Amino acid sequence: MTATDAHAGARSGAARRLLPRPRPRGRVVGAVLGALVLVVLVSALALSLGEQATAPAALWQALRGLGPENTVYAVHEVRLPRVVLALAVGTAFGVAGGLSQSVLRNPLASPDVLGISAGASVAVVAVIAVGSLGGPVGVVPIPVAALAGGLAAAGLIALLGRDGALRGRRILLVGIALSAALTALTQFLLTRIDVYDAQRSAAWLTGSLNARSWGEATPVLVGLAVLLPAALVLARTNRALLFEDEVVAGWGVRPGRARGALLVIAVCLAALATSAAGPVAFVALVAGQVARRVAGVPDIPPVLAGAAGALLVLVADTVARTALPAQLPVGVLTGLVGAPYLLYLLQRRSSTRGTP
Repeated sequence: MTATDAHAGARSGAARRLLPRPRPRGRVVGAVLGALVLVVLVSALALSLGEQATAPAALWQALRGLGPENTVYAVHEVRLPRVVLALAVGTAFGVAGGLSQSVLRNPLASPDVLGISAGASVAVVAVIAVGSLGGPVGVVPIPVAALAGGLAAAGLIALLGRDGALRGRRILLVGIALSAALTALTQFLLTRIDVYDAQRSAAWLTGSLNARSWGEATPVLVGLAVLLPAALVLARTNRALLFEDEVVAGWGVRPGRARGALLVIAVCLAALATSAAGPVAFVALVAGQVARRVAGVPDIPPVLAGAAGALLVLVADTVARTALPAQLPVGVLTGLVGAPYLLYLLQRRSSTRGTP
């Protein structure tokens, strides 16, 4: 055996030893099942709460189209679309956050922090501005505009922050700077459009599920039906990306291509969720980290991250519309939860690095 063969064999053996170990499957499956049970219970509670609470038996009847007409209308036309949209938006943000944090190996790398949501937002406001200033209305559908804006923002981040592996502190800093610039552009557009459109856009930019219908929920549900299975198929690749690219390449995985595919899925999900409910703050950031801690694994299971996001948005929206004197946008409550959590993550990372 030559020295070269021995060296290659040693590297192959090292790669096999570094191969991602199986997850603690029982814990992950239990966490997913528990989260899904919570989603069902909270959804039933959200459907029963409103100006007039609906008892469980009456709710079941109303869901089947039976019972008093006003109860059936309240459940089917008012509460059910909003609950479904909250679940869809939360799931999309949660999966997007989990994927971006795993791929970029940074707990702060969520679509709202990186500027993906800001890119989708500025594209949507630009479409509204075109109509408000007398241009053609409805030529570019809102979901398409949000997708284009999110993908464009992601492309800029990859171009300006690329350090050879699409990861590291640099890409995060570029994303934060780009987010600030896009937010400023959005604010400028708001000053140039009709007052009514500006007020409507400002409410949407806060992150709101008020007065939403099945029309807003459908694109997000279709996106989840297509992109979530793709994320699950790539789940093992996502685990492999926790290691260095040289090691991953030894397993037959092309890290650049795999990382790009996962990030495109994350960007599309975040953009679709933003188009439906606005840039609901910090859901993607918090959901991924909650899923990681509950599962007890270094990578983030997409289904668990989606369930965590769905629970966060649904609970926040239910509290915002039923438990407060005035109905608030859901983004206000998620911001109140997410901002302290972001500070905690920043402080924790600083302590880990030994900085003051």
